[in-house]
Amino acid sequence: MKTYNLGLSLLLLIIGAQSLSCASKMTSNSNESDSACVLEESTKIHSRTDTIFDLLKSVYPDFFLDASLRNDTIFVNQDFLLFDDAKKKSFEEVLDNGDIEDMFSMKYENQLPPIYLMDAGRSRCESLFKLMYGRSESEVKNNLIRVHWFGQNLMFNKNNGAADSLRSVMKELSMRNDLLKYTKSAGTFYWRKVRGANRLSAHSYGIAIDIGLDYSNYWRWDNPKVGELDSISYKNRLPLEIVNIFERHGFIWGGKWYHYDTMHFEYRPEIIEYNKHL
Repeated sequence: MKTYNLGLSLLLLIIGAQSLSCASKMTSNSNESDSACVLEESTKIHSRTDTIFDLLKSVYPDFFLDASLRNDTIFVNQDFLLFDDAKKKSFEEVLDNGDIEDMFSMKYENQLPPIYLMDAGRSRCESLFKLMYGRSESEVKNNLIRVHWFGQNLMFNKNNGAADSLRSVMKELSMRNDLLKYTKSAGTFYWRKVRGANRLSAHSYGIAIDIGLDYSNYWRWDNPKVGELDSISYKNRLPLEIVNIFERHGFIWGGKWYHYDTMHFEYRPEIIEYNKHL
């Protein structure tokens, strides 16, 4: 996986500084300060759009090789993707109808248990993922290759280096005898919608793996009869050493979601790299 370049890191720091500067200038009776902050906010939003676009090109270089950004629209070959639909969305709408900007609206936290409704990575822009990995079950299947995983043969998407990254995870885990009991896979590719929702699961694209079923926890199992907005208790039995290995190779962990799914790992290098520098 490519490392995040210094230019993007500096731009993220500048964006944060702009936000702090604007907050310090705001006064209740100053139109001049208000106007300056509106301008700074506009610059910040524009910079954030460019930064995320540059990040996507960095972590998905093959897919975004000839892509361009014009007027908040990303053009990739003959297709186009709306960066931000400018709609105000509820938490559930961000998950079900997320655009590219929505994917970066939550921070991938190290804090456990996770912060309320902090589910970085659960929002996926379906139009983007279908272009990258396959628009249908048959298209995705055509992009799957075999990955040997601790005595199992798993099917994983070859696009964007996802399958190669999973092989790298296996290679590193294989050197840790103390972690091998957690590595048995409970599934990778499976074209389906998320349980209780109308959006496709990451497993549909062949970029997710579930492991350690006997040691896993899932928010719906541990908190029966609760909804997406309810407060829930958190449980995890998976060693964080496994999480660290997956993250080094571009995978996010479902155990860092408020709505946790501790067996779930998903190839999302854009989330990993974006949050390293926030």
